Amino acid sequence: MEQKVNDGGSLSQVEHVLLVLSGKGGVGKSTITAELALALRHAGKKVGILDVDLCGPSIPRMLKVADANVHQCDSGWVPVYADAEKSLALMSIGFLLDNPDEAVVWRGPKKTAMIGQFVSDVAWGELDVLLVDTPPGTSDEHLAILENLKKQKKVDGAVLVTTPQAVSTGDVRREATFCKKTGIRIVGIIENMSGFVCPHCSECSNIFSKGGGEELAKLIGSTFLGSVPLDPQLSASVEEGKDFLQSFPDSATFSSISSITKTILTSLQNPLNDGEM
Repeated sequence: MEQKVNDGGSLSQVEHVLLVLSGKGGVGKSTITAELALALRHAGKKVGILDVDLCGPSIPRMLKVADANVHQCDSGWVPVYADAEKSLALMSIGFLLDNPDEAVVWRGPKKTAMIGQFVSDVAWGELDVLLVDTPPGTSDEHLAILENLKKQKKVDGAVLVTTPQAVSTGDVRREATFCKKTGIRIVGIIENMSGFVCPHCSECSNIFSKGGGEELAKLIGSTFLGSVPLDPQLSASVEEGKDFLQSFPDSATFSSISSITKTILTSLQNPLNDGEM
């Protein structure tokens, strides 16, 4: 695909851009991204998700828009909207594949070019927050994302997602080092899969270890945003493309995600008050 020139920049009407990072795969980063987007939408914000996890684009399915088509307008690609009010927009490589089971087998330069187009050629319009769901780890894709965002002077910080176990927090610690080396502000750390919520009595049991994310936040001098448990209701909602926050407003998981979202919003609006500088 040829790159087009966008004079105003596709992010010119986007107030905040937040990266969602993880040191390894399988920690639920895309699920967290989708739930943060839904929580922000319920808070009255206009939200976008840029899904640049090129080899594992799962968010279209989570938002029940996997069969949608991307169209073009004069200013670039028009994102897919997940709601009738057009308050939740999504752009993903998943929309550009002929077959959802097709593997993305691309060398680095082609991935870098596609990321450049995703950042510069999507007509987001007015957004309060754009969440960027990144691939796991630290790679050429991450550098390409940062370079293209910085060209438009648009990156407010990053949220790091981990699970409680030491093997995950160790990888996320390296992700934190990556952020510091590249000058990205760490907004905070989310500990996902922190305990298991019983589907019968709603009691939360620590089937894995607990507190690894909070300890890591203390270690690197960052904010601990909160914990999200393994919740069968959340898992089912994600699989079926349903809005968990709308369906289960009385659950402890709802409270956790809502609290995390409020803290992130406060941090974006008052960056100088962060624990992480």
